Amino acid sequence: MRRALLILAVLVAGCGGEARQDADEPSGEFKVEVVRASFPRVQHIAENVELKLTVRNGEQDRSLSTVAVTVETKARGDDATLAFGQNQRGEGLADAGRPVWVLDEGPVGGDTAVVNTWLAGALGPGRERELVWKLVPSRPGTYEVSYRVMPGLTGKARAARGDTSGRFRVVIDDEPVPARVGEDGEVERGVEPGSSD
Repeated sequence: MRRALLILAVLVAGCGGEARQDADEPSGEFKVEVVRASFPRVQHIAENVELKLTVRNGEQDRSLSTVAVTVETKARGDDATLAFGQNQRGEGLADAGRPVWVLDEGPVGGDTAVVNTWLAGALGPGRERELVWKLVPSRPGTYEVSYRVMPGLTGKARAARGDTSGRFRVVIDDEPVPARVGEDGEVERGVEPGSSD
């Protein structure tokens, strides 16, 4: 409940003169689900990777105006959760958040006032939408990334039981992915330097 109120306060404060993203959010329970999810289990520093989630409006006769997805990297200890990072303890830090992945590009048109939540937008009955996050791993280690889909941003609309959430356990290797420069001058990742096709 506290989280829902915090999200609502951020939305109200950050919307300026534009229409609020939660303006048409209904109350009640609605069927939304994640039908496909992929994220490479083993990654390398500086490799381009994609997190992909396909969400569906499971309602048979009702459109949903604000389907949202939250992504969180499991925090260490009591730290707050971040979308693609973790907090680092230490004195003199203006911002304790440190990226595990650098977000190169989020889902198109999906930004919200909440830093770990993106919109899938309005979905008609039975409709699906794929959300893609383009990321670059920046810190080696083993991490757990969780996701969940919601039929709204404020908690007024709740997800019915079903495949609404999941998680990935990801290992980021500190060795960069092998690469070479091809004959056309383009970087070819996943190919050892000096090897032939």
